[in-house]
Amino acid sequence: MDLEQIRQLILEMGAYRAGVVAVEDIDFQPDFRKLCENNVCGMYGRSWMCPPLVGEVDELIASLKRWKWAVVYQTVDALEDSYDFEAMMAAGTKMNRLTARIRRELTRRGVAPTLMLGAGGCRVCQRCAKLDGQPCRSPEEAIPSLEAYGINVSALAPRAGMKYINGPDTVTYFGTVFLEEGTAPYSR
Repeated sequence: MDLEQIRQLILEMGAYRAGVVAVEDIDFQPDFRKLCENNVCGMYGRSWMCPPLVGEVDELIASLKRWKWAVVYQTVDALEDSYDFEAMMAAGTKMNRLTARIRRELTRRGVAPTLMLGAGGCRVCQRCAKLDGQPCRSPEEAIPSLEAYGINVSALAPRAGMKYINGPDTVTYFGTVFLEEGTAPYSR
């Protein structure tokens, strides 16, 4: 599959928008991890896929730079109002389920290896094994976040042809598939 076919597949699977970005054009900002350290979501140190357990940000950024392409996709969901926390969490879970389905479909079609990053916390398991002092139950399916890897998502969105904010009373989440250099280039 070439990058355009992968982008189209992601749209067909339910993404609101999808675009392709060369990894060298991604704005990496290690300071974004400070948002995680403020523990706004309550998962700092409580999930294998969240900081600090997911790894040192400089090492994670270096690991991303070995990939050539990123297919960025987004979901946009309606909220009752800007305080609709329950709908925000449900939309985040929906996004990471989409990410898991994309990973399975790409694997089924022989597109591998890839790295998948999602929105916010992993959400693959109902309860992270970290909380029980156990290793990750599903490391092949686990979904770290874009922010944990130091990616400036608000700068990534327009590079992929998307809006970062999609109107009042909506929540927008982003995911990304990282692909090897051998993947056929994207032609517009």
